[in-house]
Amino acid sequence: QVQLVESGGGLVQAGESLRLSCAASGFISRINTWGWYHQAPGKQRELAASITTGGLTTYADSVKGRFIISRENDNMVYLQMNSLKPEDTAVYYCNAITYRRDRTYWGQGIQVTVSS
Repeated sequence: QVQLVESGGGLVQAGESLRLSCAASGFISRINTWGWYHQAPGKQRELAASITTGGLTTYADSVKGRFIISRENDNMVYLQMNSLKPEDTAVYYCNAITYRRDRTYWGQGIQVTVSS
C-alpha cells in the first residue's frame, strides 16, 4: 500500500502562486509515475501534470508554462502553480501508479480556489 497526503491548498487571487505538496509513504519503491489531477465542480477529474521516477514530465495544455511538477527525497511530490487563474479552481489530488500499472493510489484531495 501507498499513502498520499496533500497539503498547501487554499484561497489565492488570480495571478498569484501556490505550491502543493504530496507526502508519500508505504511501498513507494513500487511507484513509477506520480501525478497531480484536478477536478473542478461538475467536471471530470483530469491530469494536470505527471512525473516519472526517471524525471519525464507531462503537462496538460491548460497548465503548460505555468505549473511545474517536481519530486524530492523520493517521498515528496510538489506542484508549483504560478500565474493562477480562476479556472484553476478545483480539488487537486495526488496520484501514484505502480511500475506494473496494476495499482493506482490517490490522496484525499485538497481545495484550491482562485478568485478573480
